[in-house]
Amino acid sequence: MAVRASLAGPDGRDRTGRLRPGRGLRIGLALLLTMTVTGLGIAACGNTDPRNLIDSIKRGSVILGTKYDQPGLGLREPNNTFTGFDVGVSTFVVNNIADRLKVKHPKITWRETPSAQRETLIDNGEVDMIAATYSITAARAKKVAFAGPYLVNYQGLLVREDDNSISTLTDLDKGKKLCSVTGSTSAQNVKNQLSGVQLQEYDSYSSCVEALRLKKVDALTTDEVILAGFADFSLYRNKFKIVDMTYPKNACVTASGKKSLKKAGAPFSTERYGIGMAQQFPQAVDEVNTALDAMLTPGPDGGESAWERTLRENIGDGEVDKLKARASAPESQYSLVPTPGDQAFLDATSTPCPADQS
Repeated sequence: MAVRASLAGPDGRDRTGRLRPGRGLRIGLALLLTMTVTGLGIAACGNTDPRNLIDSIKRGSVILGTKYDQPGLGLREPNNTFTGFDVGVSTFVVNNIADRLKVKHPKITWRETPSAQRETLIDNGEVDMIAATYSITAARAKKVAFAGPYLVNYQGLLVREDDNSISTLTDLDKGKKLCSVTGSTSAQNVKNQLSGVQLQEYDSYSSCVEALRLKKVDALTTDEVILAGFADFSLYRNKFKIVDMTYPKNACVTASGKKSLKKAGAPFSTERYGIGMAQQFPQAVDEVNTALDAMLTPGPDGGESAWERTLRENIGDGEVDKLKARASAPESQYSLVPTPGDQAFLDATSTPCPADQS
């Protein structure tokens, strides 16, 4: 550069008589480059405001969050289509709202929503709503708005079809190897209540299922509907069965530092799946609850609802028949059909543990 500078004349021309780029031109180019890079940065970041589901439906395009790796609930197929109960519920909801708004059914873009990222994806405006085995809890309800529940679910056990050594919750306390996913509520529930079980924590439920198939563990625990999806999956059909997790007798249980009474026959844990959205748009929550009510409405002459039909298509007739029979049994402590919009359970108080109950 120093050599070239020495060859230039005082008027800014080089030896060939061409004008050198002046200072003003160099500054202009620098400013243009800066503006271009800044513009690209803004475009890359995108809009970080939460999305309004109703506005997105009116515009004709929605982004819906679901799981990609859970058969029966949210699964991305090899041909890049999506199947599962959560997928079916989400699709029904946005199309039902579109029909009531008298607009076309929106284009759906699916977004994978890992459990640990769900609240962030909603808050950053990366999804309109999430239905992805998203249990409604008091802690989560402080961060996002929930429609639903659209499914009442319970923790259960998946065991090999030919294994009859595990038929009750207490069978796990006999040195059995139990698999669950690291950091899951299911794993934490087991740690808190079953001191004798050998808990093996894996990074995914699919890894647990393979470990169970290969007899590296004796059982897998998580929500029953997740287990049902794996059990009904073509690769594993007729290889596994689901065992209820219920308390065989009255028990004093410690959770969140408090002791409460679990009566004999009570489920080990209850999960209620909801549809998560931004808190800024209460009308969207109301519209989703209305759509869920429509999905749960029986067909003509009391026939099967769209909700039950979708559940059967994704976890199998046998499992749905079992869940219905269990819920309708005398003095059953189980339910199946949810009531969208009723979230009184978030404020429910537990039964105090009697002083003489261990």
